[in-house]
Amino acid sequence: MSLRPVGGAVPALERLRMSWEDYLNLPEQPKAEWVDGEVVIVNVPPVPDHGTAVIKLGAVLLAFFPDDQVMTEVPLMLPRNRLRRPDLMVVAERQHSRWVSDPPLLCAEVLSPSTRSEDLVRKSREYAEAGVGQYWVVDPDDRTIEVMRNTDGDWGVSALLDDDHPEAEIELAGLVVPLDLRRILRG
Repeated sequence: MSLRPVGGAVPALERLRMSWEDYLNLPEQPKAEWVDGEVVIVNVPPVPDHGTAVIKLGAVLLAFFPDDQVMTEVPLMLPRNRLRRPDLMVVAERQHSRWVSDPPLLCAEVLSPSTRSEDLVRKSREYAEAGVGQYWVVDPDDRTIEVMRNTDGDWGVSALLDDDHPEAEIELAGLVVPLDLRRILRG
C-alpha cells in the first residue's frame, strides 16, 4: 500500500481514511498515528534540533526512571478511538504490549513547524482527557519548555522555562526532577 500521492508536493501532515486493520499493517515509516478512523501521517523528517531535544530530555528522565519506563515514539492508546505516538513518555511501570494503554505519568512533545498545531491543540486536549499526568512542550524555535500538570482533565502550567528563567524543579511521581533549558536546547 502506497501512502504517497502521485505527482505534486507532499503535505507535511496528511490525513487519510483508513481502517484499524490497515493501520496496523502500515510500515514503521513514515511516522503515523490513528485518530477517529483516519491515519495522520508525518511526511517530513524531524529537524536536528527536534531529535537532539528528545535525546537530551530523555537522558534527564533516565537519571530518575528505569529505561523501561522512559519511551520514545511508542504508541499510546487514547479514549475515543485514538492512537498517538508522543515524542517521549514516562509510564508508571513497564509495558508488555504493542502500545501503552494506561495513562502515562508524562507525555512530552518537541515542536516542529509541521506538527506545531497538532501537538499544541489536538494532542494536548487528547492527553488531558486521557488522564496523562503531565504534558511537557519543548519549543526549540522559541527556546521554551512549558510544564503542565493535569487537573481534572485540564492543563495548568507548573513551570515555564525560557532563557531568562532556564531552571525549574519538577515533581514527577514523587521525585524531584531538575530541568534546565540550557541542557535540553542548543544554545
